[in-house]
Amino acid sequence: MEDREEEAIRYLGYGTHAVDDQTLALIRDAYKELDEAVRPRIVYRIFDLRLLGDNCIMIADLEVKSRDLARNLKGCSETILLGATLGIETDLLMERYSVTDMARAVVLQACASALLEEYIDHWQEEMSKEMGEKGLYLRPRFSPGYGDFSIRYQKDILGMLDAAKKIGLTMTEGSMLTPTKSVTAAIGLSTEQIGCHRKGCEMCAKTDCAYRRDTAK
Repeated sequence: MEDREEEAIRYLGYGTHAVDDQTLALIRDAYKELDEAVRPRIVYRIFDLRLLGDNCIMIADLEVKSRDLARNLKGCSETILLGATLGIETDLLMERYSVTDMARAVVLQACASALLEEYIDHWQEEMSKEMGEKGLYLRPRFSPGYGDFSIRYQKDILGMLDAAKKIGLTMTEGSMLTPTKSVTAAIGLSTEQIGCHRKGCEMCAKTDCAYRRDTAK
């Protein structure tokens, strides 16, 4: 089984339970459709960073109060802010199946989430190589909604990136991103290389989550 299939199974909430052949076939079909439909885009900028204490940081002129983010960015003098999306085409595909085939729509949701992570992981690997040539190392990406990093900072990040104009990424009044398969994040840049993980599960204290990745691997 491919890693991307395992990720989709995780997003479907199977945990350690075996997935049946019918669902696995749906996952593979869903990925085929998504690979043809998605139009992934990303925008990022690098900003100066200052830590003002254990629970407050400044990213350029943006003050962020978050103990978890401050801990993540400790020792960094710059941070990358990014916005990424699979595009409105993905939303349209999922909406179409939500009317005609709900089971496929649910699987598409899971596969799209996994595909977005795959896309950003690949981008982050390339960025890590580029920054490494400058003697800089990337910290784990940290998104609004992780820990005590409030989702309300989505609006500020989108504005600082001019994301609506550059990649069509906006948000609702409830701070939810649209298109739905999108993400914003902060990634610290440090001259110190430390062991770190790319994934969100390793950063999350909710160990009983049904969607948690097996972090022992």
